[in-house]
Amino acid sequence: MTDSKYFTTTKKGEIFELKAELNSDKKEKKKEAVKKVIASMTVGKDVSALFPDVVNCMQTDNLELKKLVYLYLMNYAKSQPDMAIMAVNTFVKDCEDPNPLIRALAVRTMGCIRVDKITEYLCEPLRKCLKDEDPYVRKTAAVCVAKLHDINAQLVEDQGFLDTLKDLISDSNPMVVANAVAALSEIAESHPSSNLLDLNPQSINKLLTALNECTEWGQIFILDCLANYMPKDDREAQSICERVTPRLSHANSAVVLSAVKVLMKFMEMLSKDLDYYSTLLKKLAPPLVTLLSAEPELQYVALRNINLIVQKRPEILKHEMKVFFVKYNDPIYVKLEKLDIMIRLASQANIAQVLAELKEYATEVDVDFVRKAVRAIGRCAIKVEQSAERCVSTLLDLIQTKVNYVVQEAIVVIKDIFRKYPNKYESVIATLCENLDSLDEPEARAAMIWIVGEYAERIDNADELLESFLEGFHDESTQVQLQLLTAIVKLFLKKPTETQELVQQVLSLATQDSDNPDLRDRGYIYWRLLSTDPVAAKEVVLAEKPLISEETDLIEPTLLDELICYIGTLASVYHKPPSAFVEGSRGVVHKSLPPRTGSSESAESPETAPTGAPPSEQPAVIPAQGDLLGDLLNLDLGPPVSGPPLTTAPVQMGAVDLLGGGLDSLMGGANFAAPPAGTMPANLGAPLGGGLGDLFDLAGGVGTLSGSYVAPKAVWLPAMKAKGLEISGTFSRQVGSISMDLLLTNKALQVMSDFAIQFNRNSFGLAPAAPLQVHAPLSPNQTVEISLPLNTVGSVMKMDPLNNLQVAVKNNIDVFYFSTLYPLHILFVEDGKMERQMFLATWKDIPNENEAQFQIKDCPLNAEAVSSKLQGSNIFTIAKRNVEGQDMLYQSLKLTNGIWVLAELRVQPGNPTFTLSLKCRAPEVSQHVYQAYETILKN
Repeated sequence: MTDSKYFTTTKKGEIFELKAELNSDKKEKKKEAVKKVIASMTVGKDVSALFPDVVNCMQTDNLELKKLVYLYLMNYAKSQPDMAIMAVNTFVKDCEDPNPLIRALAVRTMGCIRVDKITEYLCEPLRKCLKDEDPYVRKTAAVCVAKLHDINAQLVEDQGFLDTLKDLISDSNPMVVANAVAALSEIAESHPSSNLLDLNPQSINKLLTALNECTEWGQIFILDCLANYMPKDDREAQSICERVTPRLSHANSAVVLSAVKVLMKFMEMLSKDLDYYSTLLKKLAPPLVTLLSAEPELQYVALRNINLIVQKRPEILKHEMKVFFVKYNDPIYVKLEKLDIMIRLASQANIAQVLAELKEYATEVDVDFVRKAVRAIGRCAIKVEQSAERCVSTLLDLIQTKVNYVVQEAIVVIKDIFRKYPNKYESVIATLCENLDSLDEPEARAAMIWIVGEYAERIDNADELLESFLEGFHDESTQVQLQLLTAIVKLFLKKPTETQELVQQVLSLATQDSDNPDLRDRGYIYWRLLSTDPVAAKEVVLAEKPLISEETDLIEPTLLDELICYIGTLASVYHKPPSAFVEGSRGVVHKSLPPRTGSSESAESPETAPTGAPPSEQPAVIPAQGDLLGDLLNLDLGPPVSGPPLTTAPVQMGAVDLLGGGLDSLMGGANFAAPPAGTMPANLGAPLGGGLGDLFDLAGGVGTLSGSYVAPKAVWLPAMKAKGLEISGTFSRQVGSISMDLLLTNKALQVMSDFAIQFNRNSFGLAPAAPLQVHAPLSPNQTVEISLPLNTVGSVMKMDPLNNLQVAVKNNIDVFYFSTLYPLHILFVEDGKMERQMFLATWKDIPNENEAQFQIKDCPLNAEAVSSKLQGSNIFTIAKRNVEGQDMLYQSLKLTNGIWVLAELRVQPGNPTFTLSLKCRAPEVSQHVYQAYETILKN
């Protein structure tokens, strides 16, 4: 008889009866009673009152009964933690049981009981099970470590379980290896900074050996782990690829996709000239094709992944077009995805086949699918020039069918074809105009209006056509209204005499009767242009239009590279990085492909600290945009205090923003007003020998011309976080002026322009002294170097850490935020040399508790070298004396805000460790001054 009978009884005094049965002497009766308890628990009844009686049944050799009791325990331990402790002894005893199944069962259940009080009792049995002679117990224990880490991470680290887990990677049993990898990956995800999976060629070799023998889920864990490894050279990458390739023929599609992910990543490191590279491309196609013979849901996941792969390496599937042809019984989501891939693979070689197929689809019954098919024909025309004529005639055939939605889609795509091939297919306009009355969708109406306006000189009755649209102007959607306004202005510029009234009518409709700000603004701009300078209006409105590119829906290269690292996961189905849909910080580690072999790209990761700066000096996490935006909007937007004249070396300063427009000027693309000519610092272009030299009393030996130490540029804003804009930079101080030296790189697919920059309030009032001058728009893959002069007359607010600077950069795409740490020595001024008597008096005057001592290690310089090196960064030696063989240097420096810092530096010849004592009235500065000392002396 089946166990369903346990779910049917619901008697009144059930709990009491079950209690009696659980305490029965007969084994069979006990087992029946426990089954009834579990059945009640499963349907949601509260049987927690039976806790002590069920726990008593644990003392048994019967595996089935034990499993049932453990199941009960897992469910109720949380609500009855004090009772659950009663069961601990049995667990500990079961972990010593001769039967490995019972040992594994005990350790698995202990891992599932999420009660803090029990975890400490778990440690000893778990330690034994991790070293158990039976692999089944070891593999269960490995997973248990991850569960325990989730409950109490500190305990796991203190008990040394993580090291034991790492040892299990070298286990002889492949399943133990797979579980150890799975557990370590899980733990590493919740602690991205910890380098738990410290992979090296030896451990990779062990993983690859285990890969052939473990279960399919084990293989997935191992492959995912391999994907996070960075081979040291192309030979290692090739050998890993060779050993992973057999997984492509696995029956489980998850294993296949994980293997594809590893191969796609490591192919980046292989040279395209290698024979192996082309062999690998050929091997990747069949498994991907095989995935398309699975059920529709799996097909969809496979197609979403193939979409990414085709964008990265179209050559893999270029000969496999036929498998993406739509079957009549495919669900719509599969059909649409296949269509997308067909267009991506379309080329001169297969275009005839593709067009024949698409024309067939355009006569289907599914409206969404037909629309997409008509769009696809247009995309093919734009992508494969040789096929354009064929595509246009196909579209005309479809328009002749007079099926409303087909006609509308065809008109939308013909507009794009006109943009791509001007003066080639305009003969079809007459046919399009015949269908004007049937258009009811905004996009199609807007496209038709654009065509009439653009080619008004070829259409005799263009004014009548546009007038017919104007009658219901207020009922149209914004898209159509904007298009109509522009089209009528174009028509007026081409045929001014006949359309005077029409243009007056549309301008008054747009400016006086409309409440849409975009429409009103465009109307006013046209009105002013036409009334003040018709020639300029012609140049603006009838300007040459750039050709449209073939693939407008490609994923941005940086995002595509990240998504390739997530093949086979949800990210690859959504086509979004995990950070876009995973809440909280778990598991959101930005991944990227290894740098291509032979590429000039620096392999340095954005996280590398600038040389010389201790790692702890890296900026804290960028504050949430909300906070930063709040701060930036709270800027004191009064007129800036006019600072001393900027004494910059001839830096191109362009127009200084004298109005200090704050973030408003960033948000609205308002241009920075150019100042009257007289406001520029007079000595900007003065030769260094004259004006500037005297200014800083160079003869007096206060300031040297060498300039202070400049750290190498580090990546401040990775392209991943700024829609393709990458910003690297550093700070420098040359002859009294501070500048932020930036490197802007456009890694997006579109041109970037209208750059502006704004700083949040900061500890020393750092602010841009001029607008961010990017003289020409930044094209894709272009880099530009800019030196932005800074002053220290901005608003002040104490930051944590003190030298934190929060920056907002705006371009035509968006506003982006980042924070960085500036080295304090850029604020050391040139007149920081104190008089001797003054130094002694000040040193005595500053209380002793303000003195801070630091060690500067590994610095093999002598006192003279130290003194001259520091003087280059405006740290001045006032006196030097020798005490018991040690050189004592007494030094002073002054910050831009007037704070003096006094220093005593002990240098012992032959000893590379110096002792630095700092005294200052603002002791919080001392730590940063010490870091500046260390940076200057070690570089």
